[in-house]
Amino acid sequence: MSSRVIPVEPFDLVIFGGTGDLARRKILPGLFRRYCAGQMPEGARIIGAARSEMTEQDFRALVQEAIEEFGPLEKGQERHLAGFLGQTHYIPIDARGESGWAELQALMQGTERIEAYYFSVSPALFGDLAERLQKWGLADRQARIVVEKPFGRDLATARDLNRTLAAHFEEDQIYRIDHYLGKETVQNLMAVRFGNMLFEPLWNSQYVDHIQITVAETVGVGGRGDYYDKAGAMRDMVQNHLMQLLCLIAMEPPARFDPDAVRDEKLKVIRALDPVETHHIVRGQYQAEPMNEAEHPGYRTAVGDARSRTESFIALKTHISNWRWAGTPFYLRTGKRMSARSSEITVVFKETPHSIFGEEAGRHRNVLSIRLQPNEGITLGVTIKEPGPGGMRLIDVPLDMTFAEALGEGGDKVEAYERLIMDVIRGNQTLFMRGDEVEAAWAWTDPIIEGWEARNDVPKPYDSGSDGPTDAAEMLRRDGRQWRKVDP
Repeated sequence: MSSRVIPVEPFDLVIFGGTGDLARRKILPGLFRRYCAGQMPEGARIIGAARSEMTEQDFRALVQEAIEEFGPLEKGQERHLAGFLGQTHYIPIDARGESGWAELQALMQGTERIEAYYFSVSPALFGDLAERLQKWGLADRQARIVVEKPFGRDLATARDLNRTLAAHFEEDQIYRIDHYLGKETVQNLMAVRFGNMLFEPLWNSQYVDHIQITVAETVGVGGRGDYYDKAGAMRDMVQNHLMQLLCLIAMEPPARFDPDAVRDEKLKVIRALDPVETHHIVRGQYQAEPMNEAEHPGYRTAVGDARSRTESFIALKTHISNWRWAGTPFYLRTGKRMSARSSEITVVFKETPHSIFGEEAGRHRNVLSIRLQPNEGITLGVTIKEPGPGGMRLIDVPLDMTFAEALGEGGDKVEAYERLIMDVIRGNQTLFMRGDEVEAAWAWTDPIIEGWEARNDVPKPYDSGSDGPTDAAEMLRRDGRQWRKVDP
């Protein structure tokens, strides 16, 4: 099955931090795939900007290495490589000084095209970059800036950052990126909810028993130890990624598929979230893998702090105080060094109010599982009669739609960063967070973190390769429920 690729208008994309890890792993290979798909117009320019002193040829060699290592090159793409590299440029620049800005201004001057500036740098530099873009006449109404997370580390810093960016750019020029929202299945979540009459009438507390959102990783903190130990799972994952998934699964139907209409409904969900009670949250910290501590050390060894109280695992229960979801619990869970890599939203429907088949038929529930990674797809559990004689024995079977199988392998496969960057060029903010949305998420998160700090809370240890602390499973057992198994 093929998909129709619509080219975007001519553009210049300046990547501040263009030699960094994110640019090499995601941004540059993603742009090359869009080029191969025919979506990048002739004359579009990719301009790397970083502190490193290198020539344009050096930068092009770096871009080629990144594409070959992290792309990787697929059959037939080699013929596009020279053309793509010809559209890349490089300017050494000082984000906090004056060096390089005159050269960037000269390069951008006199072009009638979309201008996008990707801040693939430390958040500490966001304000400096915004200020210098305006100072050098690069912050006109055609300009757009892309801001990576973390967007603040609490409500106060998020507000300060919003004010700083607002001093130089309008809100509709600021694209706060969360790559989870660029995943195909996340967008299919909206299509499933609002494009099918089958689900929407049942999408409420009358029919839904509870909802689980799990983002599990098998890796540890790796080389991000210094950053991660200052953030933890709550700041790094719950406040943004899981919060966004929660909003999409719980929000009201927007009046139209329009950026502000969608984000208005997401904001209502965040503002309706109940505070999390102390006994409804579990923090964990992974321990070394038994018999393999050298390769997979414990969290404290990985971050170089034997007394660290930063969590690598969070499980919590919350409610949304509105008419649609009153009384329906939402369980969120994320962690590192878990048993399997999996991102999944599970909607567990209530049992039938009365079973005509008697107690021997057992208890059965429909479960809708939306899998974000790996093997993107949607599964709906349906109760049927078990084949064969011997009475009415009921079993649950899945109606499975794995996208790669259902839609074929021939389509244009678009990764999250590719889609989001193209949306920036189009000026479509639907999949990006608005400033008030970010602040509302921090307003809900801050009291949780402040409570831990006030109590000197210590995370519960859990084994690497497990499903987290046993207290997380106990939290659901108290409610007569259990976590959905984390499958690879």
